[in-house]
Parts: sequence; C-alpha cells; structure tokens
Amino acid sequence: MVMGNTPDASKIDISPGTLRNLNTLRKWTMFLSVTGFIFLGLIIILGILTGTFFTAFNQSNKIPGIPDLLVIAAFAGVALIDFFPIFFLYRFSKHLADFVTTRDRKSIHHAIRDIKRFFIFIGILVILLIAGYFSSLLFTGIWKSFLQGI
Repeated sequence: MVMGNTPDASKIDISPGTLRNLNTLRKWTMFLSVTGFIFLGLIIILGILTGTFFTAFNQSNKIPGIPDLLVIAAFAGVALIDFFPIFFLYRFSKHLADFVTTRDRKSIHHAIRDIKRFFIFIGILVILLIAGYFSSLLFTGIWKSFLQGI
C-alpha cells in the first residue's frame, strides 16, 4: 500500500505538548499582528491629520522647512514598510491555526513560508537600518571635519 493514497497521508503526527505550544504561539502572533494593524491604522490617520494640519496652516508657499508633501510621504512610507511584516505575521498565525485544527501538511508548509518571509523582511530592514546609521555617522564626521576646516 502506497502512503500517498491513504486519507491520513497529508496529516502530521505531533505530540499534544507541541500542539499546545504551537497554539500558544498562534495566539501571540495573532495578537501582535492585530495590534500591528491597529498601529498601522493609527500611523495612517496621523499622517492624514498631519497633512491636513500643515495644509490648513500654510499661509504661503514661501515658508521654509519641510514641505507638506514630504511629511505625508514619510508617513505613507513608514506605513508601507510596516505593512509587510505585519501581514506575513498575520498569515503565519492564520495558517498555524489551520494546522492546529487539521494537522494538514499544506497548512504548516504555508505557515513556515510566511514566518520565513517575516524574518527575511525584518532581517533586510535591520541591515538597511544599520547601514543607514553607519552612513549617517560617517556623513556627520565628514561634515564636522569640513566645517572645522573653514
């Protein structure tokens, strides 16, 4: 008899303790992703309010400082960057919930794929932030030495 033909071939045998741990993990990742979506909504609302505030109190186009559109674009950029890891964490939680109830191989495959995407995105983001910090320190040092030479 071939394993692929049996109805239980797509099921994974897992201990009850591991299943409880996965269920706890699912609850926490769902909490964090829902909280992340709420904060994402707050960032978007804050960006809209900030843009409205800047537009309402902008008396002329000759005011020095940060342009209104740049502030709104910064909020939109932060919201876009934050969306992807939150979305991957949410999908991980949903697929893990499916796995906990059905123990289906496809569900755990999708869950692991989404948590991999989450960590890859966060890892790339951390690398970019570290590079940005070092670049700003380098630029600050060069700028300071340039100003001292004047």
